[in-house]
Amino acid sequence: MYPVLFRIGDFPISTFGLMMATAFLVGSWITARRMKEIGLDPDLATTLLVYVMLGGIFGSKLYFAIDVSIRDGRPFLDLLLARDGITWYGGLIGATIMGSIGARIHGMKVVQLMNCVAPAAAIGQSIGRVGCFLVGDDYGKASDLPWAVAFPEGAPPTLETVHPTQIYEILWLMPVAFVLWKRRDKSPFLFGEYIAANGLGRLVIENLRVNPKVLFGLTEPQIVGICLIVIGVSSWLWFARQEEPATA
Repeated sequence: MYPVLFRIGDFPISTFGLMMATAFLVGSWITARRMKEIGLDPDLATTLLVYVMLGGIFGSKLYFAIDVSIRDGRPFLDLLLARDGITWYGGLIGATIMGSIGARIHGMKVVQLMNCVAPAAAIGQSIGRVGCFLVGDDYGKASDLPWAVAFPEGAPPTLETVHPTQIYEILWLMPVAFVLWKRRDKSPFLFGEYIAANGLGRLVIENLRVNPKVLFGLTEPQIVGICLIVIGVSSWLWFARQEEPATA
């Protein structure tokens, strides 16, 4: 585990922060390549990256602060302003909203952007999960499997070996990214396929994590996963019925 990469004075630079920055940059490069393929200005991907980054970071912090303040009664503002504590699906919502605003401002169709971003989002999320693993966050239940890992400096720390569910997500998302890239010229709505596949992986892998059950025997991430599957499949079917492909 390497939760802190180095320090600038007393200010720690976390491995998670580095991985998150890397995820955004790699995602921007993949998005630019796809935009060039369909005849759009690839330099626009860098501009839209700013919108996506701001929306993703703020959305993830806002969701985390609202969620934890409601469940644990901790001060909302303290949670919002803390360095640690983000929630991926809050980031998905925020990045989608801000990316859509950026696309409209810069004359790009929102659906075009969403489809260009889909493979990049899966790869970027995988890179982000590397950061989660390095800081010991979002791990799973206790396990004695050969690849089980202890996180003595994790969040929270554990000396007991546990399922490295961050790695499990990477092993799911990378093949998803590969399939999405192969289907980029065939799918009626590629972003719908991404969020549906994402939701399915989250629904299954969550069985090995330690989040509390909140409704119908499901954890909050599992409920979100089901919603992602429903939204992804429904939107894909809607675009499949249209005369013009969503990539056009």
